[in-house]
Amino acid sequence: MRADPVHLLAHDPVVVLAWPGATLRVVGVVFGIYLLATGAFHLAATFGSHIPGHLRALHFVSGALLVLLGLVCFRGAAESILLLALWIGFGWLLRGIMIIASAVSAEVMPARGWQIFLGTVSLLAGVVLIVSPFSSITVLTLVTGIMLIVIGLTEVVHGFRLRHELRHLAGAVGAGGPQSEKNGR
Repeated sequence: MRADPVHLLAHDPVVVLAWPGATLRVVGVVFGIYLLATGAFHLAATFGSHIPGHLRALHFVSGALLVLLGLVCFRGAAESILLLALWIGFGWLLRGIMIIASAVSAEVMPARGWQIFLGTVSLLAGVVLIVSPFSSITVLTLVTGIMLIVIGLTEVVHGFRLRHELRHLAGAVGAGGPQSEKNGR
C-alpha cells in the first residue's frame, strides 16, 4: 500500500475523519490543480479552428478565470478551502434551482414531489455553503468521511449476501433447480 497523503486521503475514510484539516488542505491543492488544468484546456480551445468566433472569447475568458482561480488555491489553505466551498455551494445552488424548475414545469415527471424536495435540499445546502463556507466545508468533510465508511460497510455486507445468493443459485442449478421440476425431469 502506498503511503503518500493523497492516496491515503482518497482511499481511507478513517483518515478523512481523523484529520479533516489535512484532508481539506490536500483537496484544496487538488482542486487548484484541477482549475489550472481546466483553464489551460479552455485557453487551448480558444485557438481551435472548430470553435466559432463568439465562443472563442468565452473560452478565453473562462480559461483565464479558471487559471486565476487555480493560482488563488495555491496562495494558501484558507483561500483554496474558501474557493472550494463557494464552488460547491454555487454548484448546488444552481442544481437545486434547475431541479425545482424542471419538476415544477413538467407535470408528468415521475416522482415530481421527490424531485422538488431534492432540489430544495440542494438549494438550501448551497446557500449554507455560500453563507458560511469554512464551518460548512469542515462539516461536509466529516459527513463525507462518515458516508464513505457507511458505503464501505454496506458494500462488504452486500458482497457477503451476494456470495451467499450465488452459492444458493449454483446449488439449485447443479441439482436440476426449479426449471427441471417444471419441465417434468
